[in-house]
Amino acid sequence: MTKSDGLLTAAAMFKTSYAAFDSTSPQVLTESVQGSDDQDDDILPAGRQRLRAVFISDLHIGTPGFQAEALLDFLKHHPSDVLYLVGDIVDGWQLRRRWFWPQSHNDVVQKLLRRARKGCRVIYVPGNHDEFARHFVGHAFGGVEVLHDTSHTTAQGLRLWVVHGDHFDGVIQYAKWLAYVGDYLYELALRINRHLNSYRARMGLEYWSLSAYLKLKVKKAVNFISDFEVAVAHEAKRRGFDGVVCGHIHHAEIRDVNGTLYCNDGDWVESRTALVEHADGRLEIIHWGSQAVVVNALPAHAVPA
Repeated sequence: MTKSDGLLTAAAMFKTSYAAFDSTSPQVLTESVQGSDDQDDDILPAGRQRLRAVFISDLHIGTPGFQAEALLDFLKHHPSDVLYLVGDIVDGWQLRRRWFWPQSHNDVVQKLLRRARKGCRVIYVPGNHDEFARHFVGHAFGGVEVLHDTSHTTAQGLRLWVVHGDHFDGVIQYAKWLAYVGDYLYELALRINRHLNSYRARMGLEYWSLSAYLKLKVKKAVNFISDFEVAVAHEAKRRGFDGVVCGHIHHAEIRDVNGTLYCNDGDWVESRTALVEHADGRLEIIHWGSQAVVVNALPAHAVPA
């Protein structure tokens, strides 16, 4: 499948699921990209092996909050054998309200498709914001496999369940209208956050997430995160897995939950984090700022009891 075919397929997915999109949207996705298909711009630093796997989620492509340039830079420096897209990659909720698709978002789509064409296995596990893609489970678009959930076995033999995690969010399951209200308020917080960080950048300060800070300061939010982690880990154990990799709550973490390994790869609107597996089976959460910072790690031989 050619680049244009792949991008038009992605556009067709959006058009099929959201009839409200205007007729110009496919053109937005197929702006001039001549010559980029043959450029392998990935950078593998000397002395560092290619990663076995990279897990990213909650990009929310199609919203002003998506940090596209940061993600492109991260992907450029972290080539891998497998790339897992763990849900909320495209934000259908926001795009239904307002079409927002700048060239940088298009560049990310191109990067993901190009990575698939160049031999990386790209697996897309949809979430609630891109739930339209669940209609295409079992199909592949531009070399990207769409699966409801999947499993990953690390170099150390750990079997990890890969799932977005929205099915363990009671608000999403039983009060979706409240989820839409929360999404609007969350977008408002991100808008304030963008203005704040624009000022911080002018002052020479690092990016800082107001919404993430508030989330961890509000007791109910902290309890929600804890309950979510326990519920997802419990289900992974019930299914016979050693651990789970998920997203959804925008809170990156690696920890043991009652003997089950819980990994959350974070997001690319607030924390700019990803979960990576090294060649020796080491799992790390990387925060991508002005430089890579490992914020949490599971050593190669550390296995939950």
